[in-house]
This record gives sequence, C-alpha cells and structure tokens, in this order.
Amino acid sequence: MRKGAATPLPMTGLPANRALLPAIAAGFLIFSITLAAADILSFPSSRTDLSPEELKRVHDVVSLTGNFLKAELYEAMQGGALTAIDKVNRDIFSKPSASLNQEQGQDFHLGNALFRKLWVSAPSSTQASDGLGPLFNARSCQSCHVRDGRGHPPEEAGAAATSMVLRLARTAATPEEEHAVRDFHALNFPDSTYGAQLQDLAVPGLAAEGKIALSYSEETVTLAGGETVILRKPQYGVSDLAYGPMDASITLSARIAPPMIGLGLIEAIPDADILANADPDDKKGTGIRGRPAIVRDHRTGQLTLGRFGWKAQNATVRDQVADAFSIDIGISTPDRPNPHGDCTPKETRCLSMPTGAQKRLGDTEAPDPVLPLVTFYSENLAVPARRGTGSSDVLHGKEMFYRSGCVACHTPKFVTRTDIRGSDGKDSLQAFQLIWPYSDFLLHDMGEGLSDGQQVGVASGRDWRTPPLWGIGLTQTVSGRQAYLHDGRARTLTEAILWHGGEAEKARSAFADLSKEDRQALVNFLESL
Repeated sequence: MRKGAATPLPMTGLPANRALLPAIAAGFLIFSITLAAADILSFPSSRTDLSPEELKRVHDVVSLTGNFLKAELYEAMQGGALTAIDKVNRDIFSKPSASLNQEQGQDFHLGNALFRKLWVSAPSSTQASDGLGPLFNARSCQSCHVRDGRGHPPEEAGAAATSMVLRLARTAATPEEEHAVRDFHALNFPDSTYGAQLQDLAVPGLAAEGKIALSYSEETVTLAGGETVILRKPQYGVSDLAYGPMDASITLSARIAPPMIGLGLIEAIPDADILANADPDDKKGTGIRGRPAIVRDHRTGQLTLGRFGWKAQNATVRDQVADAFSIDIGISTPDRPNPHGDCTPKETRCLSMPTGAQKRLGDTEAPDPVLPLVTFYSENLAVPARRGTGSSDVLHGKEMFYRSGCVACHTPKFVTRTDIRGSDGKDSLQAFQLIWPYSDFLLHDMGEGLSDGQQVGVASGRDWRTPPLWGIGLTQTVSGRQAYLHDGRARTLTEAILWHGGEAEKARSAFADLSKEDRQALVNFLESL
C-alpha cells in the first residue's frame, strides 16, 4: 500500500496508516561486518523513511508475540495488501499481486508469457524466440519453476534433473583470485572446462556437458516418544562428461528451484531491518550468528546486501532473473550480454554455434523489454493468504515454533520501505507493506550435514540463507510433491527440520524432544503458512 494511502486493507476494513503497519525500529545503529583480514564494511542500519515516533509504534507491533491464544492482527495477509485471497488450487502461486492497475496487469501477463516462452536454437525463423543455449538446463523459466513453485531432485537414477542444477565452483587458488573475492569482484571460480554450472542439455549438433549422478544413503532418527524418521543423505557426482574431466578442486552443489512468490516484497525490505538481526560475533550469546551476504550489484557495481538465491548471492530480482537467463537457459540480456551463456574458452564447438541476437532491438537475445517484463512478473507474484490462522491447533503449533527457537532465524514480520518507486517513477506497489516471510534473509551455519563444501562470496559451504517460509504449506498442492532444503533431500517438513544443525542444532533438538502431538502441531502451523 502506498505511503499515506487511505484505501482499506483487504479483509480488514481498516485504513492503511502508519499506526497500523509496523516496521522494525532499528534505532540509530552502525553495523560493521568483518569480512576479511583488513576489510571492514560499515552499513548504517537506521531507517530514514520513518519518524522516531513512527518507528516506536511499529516496533511494538513487529516485536515477537507472547500471546498464542489468538491470531495476530493481519496475520492471514502474509503479503500485506498484495496478498492473493483466491481459492487455493495448484495455480495459487501464479496469481498477480492485488492492486495492480490495468497497465500493470498487462505487463504482468506479458511477463508471464515470456516466463513460459520456450526458447529455440538459432538460427530460426522465429527470431524473437531463438538463441537457446548452446548449452542449457531448461528451455524456459517455467520448466524449472513449474506453476511458479518449488523444484525437486530427479525421481530416479538417470532421470532428467529439470528443476535441479549442479553448481560448479572452487575457491581462490592465487593471490589475484583471493584479492578478487576479498574485493567482492568474484563469488568463487568456475570449472575451467564446464563453467559455473553443469549443463545437461544442448542444441542440435552439440553434446551436452554431462549428467547429474545422484544416490542416497539413509539414516534413522528416533524422536521423543519413540517415533522414528528416515533421513536420506544425497551423494552427488557427474557422469557422461563430454569434454574431459573436471578440475580436481571443483565442488558440486545441487540446487532446486525455489518458489517465486513474494520476491518484490523481499527486495523492498529495508537493509537496516535485515542488518538489525545480524550478530556475526554472537555478542548476544545465543549461538545464532546470522551474517549478511555482501555482493556487488550486477548493474551498478556497488556493494549491496544479497538476499536472493540459496546463498543470498544476488541483490535484486533483476539480478536473479538475468543470472537464470544466462546460466540456466543460455539467453543473453542487457545485464549479461554473453550470447553463449556458460560456454568456456575450452568448449570451442559451443562458442562456434550461432546465436540469436536481435540487432533491430539491441545486441542481445532477450533485449529490453524482455528482461524488465520478466522481472516485473517475478516481482509481482502474490503470496497466498494463510489458512486456519485462528484454529487452536495452528495456534498451539505456532507456540511450539516460537518456544523451540525457530524464530531466532525465521523472523516473522517486516515492513517494506516507504520510499521505493517503480520503473514508471510512481510509488511502488510493494511500498509500506506489513509482510510475514518468516526469514531473516541472513546467512547461517547449518552444520556439516547440510554442507556442500562450496564457498559463495562470504558464505562458506556450511552457510545458507534462511529461506522464507510463506507458502511452504502449499508445496504439495502447487508442485505435486514435497521437496525441501536447497537440494530437495527432505520429503517432509519433519525431515527438513531434522536436517538442521550448526546454529540451528538447539532448535532442532527442541523439536525432536517435543511430544508427538506438539511436533505435529508445529508442522500444522508450518502447513498453514
């Protein structure tokens, strides 16, 4: 809802004024992060878009609740006034943000069409759709984010990965490379032959790079009361490599496609409110050491806060979209203009393949307005309304979620900035919204069990960004299956919780020690999100 607007919030009939829409009152604070030996970045973490009086009012509402006998004000509206209140079905993640005007609605539907577009290899008579690859993982954004939902690992050995990719990376090996990482000019370094990601598909006339080899071992965990849960631990490898062996130092990290909802709202959270929850030196003595991911904005080159991707490696939705176009589909954009995608100098045959650059619109295969439209679509996929927020079972599960310590990382509420503008220069729809993502968007050490051994900027192999939980209870409905965590290894929410380690070990143990009824109530709470 725009700053100062008097339009009632959906389902409430109450004016959207500053007394009702809270934000974190960070106060006047300078947050410093030690990132490397002699490098310290200081981020002012006080909000400048709210007065001191407004900050205090909103702080009182955003503070963690202690009353679990009733739902909190606006709790059902996870995406604020932009929440989708449509009937739940398998397309519930594909609804536009509420309040889009006619022109914005048209842009949303155009972006949706481009999101679903199947790209073809060049040269083609359909020049607006050619340029695929030459090496790629998917022909469209929708191929990985089916119905804008969560991806999953291959169902069986040898099956196509489709919505899971294998990231390839090594750490710095020379002083020059160490300097590049320290100055945030590089997150890590790709394989010299296969690049940053294994592409398991290729255009006609070219061999795909290889296939993901995936197997599982099993471990039985016994919970309080004697309940047992089987966890499956994945082992990753590569097979059928077409261009020789990989570098010996390369690590493999499997990543499933995350759900697309609420991305514009996440980008609209003030940096100050995210940084206010960081405690890299554990000065609070809680054992929770949330750290911000500092990255370079791909367009401006400026240092900024990463908040998208499994390791928060991208700062904006547009960064995330441009990265996916380039690495996953092999399509060049104004932000990433390489028409051969992730092809490396050693893949000479790949580099000799024709491309689909549209000279009449620019020098890339997806020139403006393709990238802006897909970005707008991605920013405006609505978060669904919660279900059963006032039921006694869900409220009891919420209490167990809080008392188990889950909210130490899964921060319930934020309020978005009031001073953001859309591409048209007008107030953004995402401005000044009370949202419930249940994430602090910081990096946390999740233990050796979830480590992929792969550094991404300031994130180590054990570090992962806290994923938002909104919509997690609709995973089965939208995706047709359940697959959680970065690589989809967890087949249930209980399994996902039991994989938590490191900073989350205490919360994981608290969950395991609950009675069976209390554990189920906590899961029921998650399924209401």
